[in-house]
Amino acid sequence: MLKNIKWIAAMMLTVSMLVSCKEDFPVDEDGLLITGRSQCYVSNFELLGPDFQTVRVENPVIDTTAQTINVKVFYGTDLKNLYPQFSLVTDAKLDPKITGKEDFSDLSKPKQYTVVSGNRKVRKTYTVNLTVQTP
Repeated sequence: MLKNIKWIAAMMLTVSMLVSCKEDFPVDEDGLLITGRSQCYVSNFELLGPDFQTVRVENPVIDTTAQTINVKVFYGTDLKNLYPQFSLVTDAKLDPKITGKEDFSDLSKPKQYTVVSGNRKVRKTYTVNLTVQTP
């Protein structure tokens, strides 16, 4: 009986060593899985105010060919404290990362964000153009 237990333990140890030596999946500098997907686009965009409520007057116009996002916000919106939210194609990531509120107050200099594909080989820079609703 003791011989069987030792044999089973040795087999389990061997199997666990073989499994643990398996090649890891590739990840990027953010710890995200690198996949084979080359698609790279923004599917939706939201802009929230300091109270986390939308400040958009209407749906954004996302042009994936021209790589622009046109957004109209309510008159009186505090443009220095906005939280942009992007919905991207599967496995893509955004650069630079959005870590909090963004300042959109200089309307002459639109913000730019780069979408990076899942395979990390395709990069497309989107320009966010903001306009304020007339009173």
